[in-house]
Amino acid sequence: MSGARSARARSRPENHENRRGPTDLKPGLAARQAASRLLSAVTESRASLDGLLDPAGGNPAFTNLGDQDRLLVRAILLSALRHLRVIDAFIDRLVDNPLPDGARALRQVLRVAAAQILYLDVPDRAAVDLAVTQADSDPRNRRFAGLVNALLRRMAREKNVLLPVVAAETPDFPDWFEDRLRSSYGADAAAILKILSEPPAIDLTVKSDAAGWAERLGGLVLPTGSVRIGRPEGPVSGLAGFADGEWWVQDAAASIPAQLFSKLDGLEIVDLCAAPGGKTAQLALAGAKVTACDQSANRLERLRGNLERLGLDVETRLSRAQDLAAPDGFDGVLLDAPCSSTGTVRRHPDIPYTKTPEDIMRLAQVQRDLLDHAASLVRPEGELVFSNCSLDPQEGEEMVAGFLADHPSWKIKPVDPTRWPGLETAITPLGEVRTHPAMLGHEDARLAGLDGFYAVVLTRR
Repeated sequence: MSGARSARARSRPENHENRRGPTDLKPGLAARQAASRLLSAVTESRASLDGLLDPAGGNPAFTNLGDQDRLLVRAILLSALRHLRVIDAFIDRLVDNPLPDGARALRQVLRVAAAQILYLDVPDRAAVDLAVTQADSDPRNRRFAGLVNALLRRMAREKNVLLPVVAAETPDFPDWFEDRLRSSYGADAAAILKILSEPPAIDLTVKSDAAGWAERLGGLVLPTGSVRIGRPEGPVSGLAGFADGEWWVQDAAASIPAQLFSKLDGLEIVDLCAAPGGKTAQLALAGAKVTACDQSANRLERLRGNLERLGLDVETRLSRAQDLAAPDGFDGVLLDAPCSSTGTVRRHPDIPYTKTPEDIMRLAQVQRDLLDHAASLVRPEGELVFSNCSLDPQEGEEMVAGFLADHPSWKIKPVDPTRWPGLETAITPLGEVRTHPAMLGHEDARLAGLDGFYAVVLTRR
C-alpha cells in the first residue's frame, strides 16, 4: 500500500476473493473471535482476565475452545494487554483519519491481529488472513474488511522499522497508573515500568533442598529460598516433582509474608483470605497448626485440592475474614488482604485497564476493616502479619500508619534486613517489607524481578 489512505477509502474490500465460505470451517478463526470478544470485555467493561479465562467458569467463548486454541487466546490477550498502548499507537499511525468513533469492534479485531504480527510467533500472512475473514464475517465490520487487509499488510511490512520508533514515543500503560508509580517510586519508576511489559519467570516454593531442585529443573535459587525457572514448553504440572507434591508455584515475593513469623512450629495460626493456598502450605510445612479461611467455596475447594497434592493437612473454614469468630484467638494471624493487585501486572496485564484510583481508595478501606478485625483475633503475645500484592502505598504503608495511629497499643516489629541477603533494599526504614518488580535484577529480563508486595509484622506493645 503506497501511502496511508483514509479509513473511508480503505473500508471497501479490494476484491471479492477476501470473502470466504462458512467461517466455522477456517481453523483458528474461533480463537481470534474469542480473543477479540474477551479483549473487549477487559478494555470496555473492566472484566477480570482471570475470570474470563477460568477453565471452569470462564467466558464460553473461551471455555468452548480446544486446548491449543485456549493457549493461543491466552497468549494473544497477554501480549495485547502488555503492549496495548503501543499497538493502538501503531494502528493509528497507519491511517490518515482516525477510526470511526463507533468502530470499537473493529479496533478489537485490529488489536488482536497486531498482537500476533508484532509480538507473537504467528505467521504474518495467517494473522492478516484470519483478521480479514473475521471482519468480513461480522456485520459491524464487513465494510472495513479492505481496511483491515491493507492496514495489517502494511504493519507486517514496516514493523521492523516502525515498531521501535512507536514504542519509544508511546507510554506503556494508562496515564493514571504511570503517574502513581512515578509519585510513589521516583527514580525507580522507569525501571519498574520497563520490566512490567516483560513476561515473568516462574517461581516455585519447594518443600526442601532448593539447590537440588534448582539443579534438576535448570533454575536458580532466590534470596527468598524460592527456585526460579524459565517458562517450560509444556504445562508446569508436567515438570518433575509436581505430581509428587514436592513444590508449588508461588512468586518469590508472595512467599515472604509467611516467613516473617518469629516462630511457627506447634503454634495455632489462622490464614485469612487463604485461597489458593500457597501461604497456607508454607505455614503448615513449617509445623504450624493452620486454620485456612476463605469466603469463596470454589476457591476453598481449590485450596483443599492443592494441599491434598502437597500432602499437607489443615483445617478449612468457609467464612468471610471479617466474620470469623475465635473466642480463644490465635498465636498468629496472616492477613494477605484483597487489593488492587498492581504489583502483579507482569502476570496480570489487564489490571491497569480494570482498576482505577477510586478502586485503590475503596480497597484500602476494605483492608483497614479487615486489619481491625484481624487484630482482635491475635492472642496477647502473638503476631499479626499483614500483606498484599499492591504497589500503592495507600494500600500498604499509609493504611498501616492509620491503623497504628488509631491503635496505640500496637506497633511494628521491624524485619531484620540481615535475614534477607540480596533483598536488603526491600526492607524500609521502619522495618516493613516493600518489594517492587525491578528488584532481583538479572541479565536475562525473563529471569529478573518479582511481584510488588507489601508486608509488615505487627505486635502489641
